Amino acid sequence: MKKTIKLAFLLLAILACLNSADFIMGATLNYGDAEMINKEIKDINNDIQDNKSQINKIQELQKKYSDEIKKKQSEKVSLNNQLSIMDNRLAKSELDIELVETEIERTKLEIKKTDIEIESKSEEIETEKTHIANIIRLMHKSDRVSTLEILLLNDSLSDFLTQVKYLEDMNESVSDGLDILEKLKRQLESEKRGLDSQNKELAKLRDDLINKKKQLESEKESKALVLTQVKSSEQEYQRLLAQAKKEQEEVAAEIASMEKLVRAKIAKLQGNDKLEFNDNGFIWPVPKNVVTAYFHDPDYPFRNIFEHPAIDIRAAQGSTLKAAASGYVARIKTGGATGYGYIMLIHGDGLSTVYGHVSKIYVAEDEYVVQGQAIGLSGGLPGTPGAGPLTTGPHLHFEVRLNGIPVDPLSYLP
Repeated sequence: MKKTIKLAFLLLAILACLNSADFIMGATLNYGDAEMINKEIKDINNDIQDNKSQINKIQELQKKYSDEIKKKQSEKVSLNNQLSIMDNRLAKSELDIELVETEIERTKLEIKKTDIEIESKSEEIETEKTHIANIIRLMHKSDRVSTLEILLLNDSLSDFLTQVKYLEDMNESVSDGLDILEKLKRQLESEKRGLDSQNKELAKLRDDLINKKKQLESEKESKALVLTQVKSSEQEYQRLLAQAKKEQEEVAAEIASMEKLVRAKIAKLQGNDKLEFNDNGFIWPVPKNVVTAYFHDPDYPFRNIFEHPAIDIRAAQGSTLKAAASGYVARIKTGGATGYGYIMLIHGDGLSTVYGHVSKIYVAEDEYVVQGQAIGLSGGLPGTPGAGPLTTGPHLHFEVRLNGIPVDPLSYLP
């Protein structure tokens, strides 16, 4: 009699579980928690949209300043024009900083939203695991009851078949629960990958912000240095401009001529032994840093006077310059107290490199240098040896040439 009562209670427990919505449909958060989470995510989404709107406004202003820079560059070269270009570049740099700061805030909101979703999914998974465990425990108990015992507990064959159907439903509930659990697990893994990507983006944006702030300071210094050099005199500005243009043309012609002469000289000396290029390619001539002006940069301050055939790399005055690749020193020029100083190296595969605004030179012409060897010191500070006229502050002017023609150095640097 006691065994019969025990079996009856077991079957009633099974029926109760199978009639429970939580067992059949899977685990869900309670209504109050779900509402709170949904509201929090909705608020975050609204903040993200506000940030995106702010980003669009900043980008519109950036375009306005870029258009103004292009307009001024196309006008007659004058001191006022040059200062106007610099003012617009300053304003654009400030907007660049504001844009990155806004993007950082947006990314933080995205991370916060993902954190909430991950926490919610983790809770759902734990609840679902608990429900499946309860079902499995009941199934384990039901396995101890024989078919004959279930049949004896029921008054009719119809009741017996109903109980059998409930046991089949229990098996189906476990299967459904496992499917839900697998789906939640995949969603959680996807959201964790997304979070990792967002954190990497945030770190990149923070680095970008530091660089943008440095760029702003560089723009301010450039304007101050130009004003110092020209002493607010249009006549002095035009004189220095003419000097800079003449010097650039002379250097370009000299580099092209020297490359041909030196390559012919090397070929004669080496005979069939071809000058080999480094197996590992180029290295950065100064520690990898912010590029302040790009190859053929449309925003280059003096683009309306001459094209920029290089990249300008931020480098403190007197930084050690290293040979980007092994090769021969084709030309060195100190530039004297006010002129432009540079070093030119010839490498294999038709490549050559030029290092401009050099304040000190450690090598001699026709000398062979190995990759990474110190060849001089960087410069660019107005009024210092090798800086040249109208320089915009300490940096390295770095050129890469292929068969004598300037190419984008960033296509060759690691």
